Amino acid sequence: MELDKAAMTAQAHVIGVKSWLAYAGVLALAVVLFFVALPLAFLWNEIAAASVLLASALIVAYRFLSVRSVQLYYDDVGVWVVSGVLPWKKGVAGVKWRDMDDATFVNGFVSWVTRSYTVRIGHRFTKGSEIVLHHIARGRQAVDTVNALHQQKIRQGEID
Repeated sequence: MELDKAAMTAQAHVIGVKSWLAYAGVLALAVVLFFVALPLAFLWNEIAAASVLLASALIVAYRFLSVRSVQLYYDDVGVWVVSGVLPWKKGVAGVKWRDMDDATFVNGFVSWVTRSYTVRIGHRFTKGSEIVLHHIARGRQAVDTVNALHQQKIRQGEID
């Protein structure tokens, strides 16, 4: 999946996407909708079942595409996350290199086994401007990359 062309620069490098664990929630929702709600709707009447089928398909497709749309990337300006499927939901949020505190990941047994980490890109001045993403595949490597690039920029005097 490519980045939104309006949101990326020529130097953009994707370093994180949602892991398979994020899709497990979508799968669980699909099981409930298609194997529980749909048979119950058929007990009532066919029109209700058709409505449940259509609504279920739209909801599951939207949730799948929403999970798939999340991308963590960096460029020469900072670290960013782009997400959203519908035009009014698409967006980019990020932390500029000069404002970055540090990048961390949450380690635990489940994250270690699944290689799906919660990633936090901290902002030096405000907690509200930091990036927090759950279920990022290879999030540990993404954090290592961000911290290494941040240190390199500090050492080279590009940022204070």
